[in-house]
Amino acid sequence: MRWSTPVGAVVALWVLAAAATAWVVALLVSGADPAGALVAGVAAVGLGLAAASGTRARPRLEAGPEGITVRRLTWTRHVPWSRVDEVRLLRTRRLGRESVLLELELRDVDDAERLVVLGRAELGADPVDVADDLAVLRPDHHPGNGPGHGRPDQ
Repeated sequence: MRWSTPVGAVVALWVLAAAATAWVVALLVSGADPAGALVAGVAAVGLGLAAASGTRARPRLEAGPEGITVRRLTWTRHVPWSRVDEVRLLRTRRLGRESVLLELELRDVDDAERLVVLGRAELGADPVDVADDLAVLRPDHHPGNGPGHGRPDQ
């Protein structure tokens, strides 16, 4: 199973990064306010990094019988299920809206702990559904004990 940032979102990020870069160039050529050029430059760099991450880290999360593979902009890690300590959902409520994130607690080969947090935009799917899929794939899965247990729709 694989989860990635939707292609349309990655394309939109590249378009926005190019537009922000053009904005920076226009501000520098016109001799406009340096603070405006700084803001535009920060926006261009941020959008460029987000677009590069969405392009490079595909798929963002991959899972199979052997374990999971997580990809980021600068690293890729394959972790066997025996080194996946926890798969859980983090629910937060802000401004009257609930958001859900998928948290993965992993141990590297040297036993260094790594916390990976993924949202809907990175996964291209509802984190609750991804957590349920991971619970089924995990060798120590027991029905009723998965991350989605206790949801009203189950």
